Amino acid sequence: MPQRHLALTPEALQMIDTIARTGSFAAAARELGKVPSALTYAVRQLEEQLDVLLFDRSSRQAQFTAAGTELLEEGRRLLQEIGAVAHRVRRIAGGWESQLAISIEDVLSVPTVFELIEAFCALRDGTRDTAASASEQAPATRLKLRSDVLAGTWEALVSGQVDLAIGVSSTTGRPPAGIEVRPLGELPFVFCVAPHHPLAAATEPLQDAELVHHRAVAVADTAQRLAPLTVNLLAGQDVLTVPSMRAKLEALLRGLGCGFVPEPLARPHVEAGRMVRKATARGDHLASLSYAWRAERGAPGLGRALQWWLEQLDHPQTRRALLERHAGRLAP
Repeated sequence: MPQRHLALTPEALQMIDTIARTGSFAAAARELGKVPSALTYAVRQLEEQLDVLLFDRSSRQAQFTAAGTELLEEGRRLLQEIGAVAHRVRRIAGGWESQLAISIEDVLSVPTVFELIEAFCALRDGTRDTAASASEQAPATRLKLRSDVLAGTWEALVSGQVDLAIGVSSTTGRPPAGIEVRPLGELPFVFCVAPHHPLAAATEPLQDAELVHHRAVAVADTAQRLAPLTVNLLAGQDVLTVPSMRAKLEALLRGLGCGFVPEPLARPHVEAGRMVRKATARGDHLASLSYAWRAERGAPGLGRALQWWLEQLDHPQTRRALLERHAGRLAP
């Protein structure tokens, strides 16, 4: 079976592109530093290897056949991809990972996460100097984000699915070897119901004996292997389980149940009268969160993309925004 694909070398594709741009074999030969007869011979060899006619020989100009036009278009795309791969390899040689996977705990600020992503992408998009050294090149790193809940955030890291986990519970115990952990901060959770929910008019503080008769709304833990965590649920209580904190908020606003939500997320709804904050006998819940990353012993060092994210998380204002700024700008 003929291996026609072996004929599609970068040199052959560049030759076809040059003929198309210059409009003739003679002009293309001059640009490529060849004599016209050598270029003509190279084209005929390519046609024989592919077993197709690429040019209409009845025309004085370099007129492509339908097959030639297809090769030109696809060849230009392949040349771009080859150039992109070469550029990525050069940047990776400067210390940038090919991919960085990050798990984001579902309760954290989505606007802040995407502002960090924008800043990271701007490193690459803002660099146009191809003469820069490998160490100065913008990141070749592809970001891969996932959203996790409770123990699922920690599991994603320790199982090797992600390189960085932001928002892991600080009660997960001693980290295994190769995992570094730093505090992110504390996030207060408040008990809320819709204004038309029966508990909205109940006497405070709400007792467990009363709460157990009302449906709770809970976000499902995304852990698959670790024991899933349950927070602030009572034995025998009816539970509506939803996939995210935003879904939980929607369920609470519709009066489908009651439950604890991050205070910064609940605040605008409470202030607007769309939600009622209620005191419970157990008090408000304070979640201590951390961020953690993989730093195995014996490794040559952290990649530059991970280093960049850790530098951002080292700023108190960034950590505060991740915990508190769910809408609008963070108050000074």
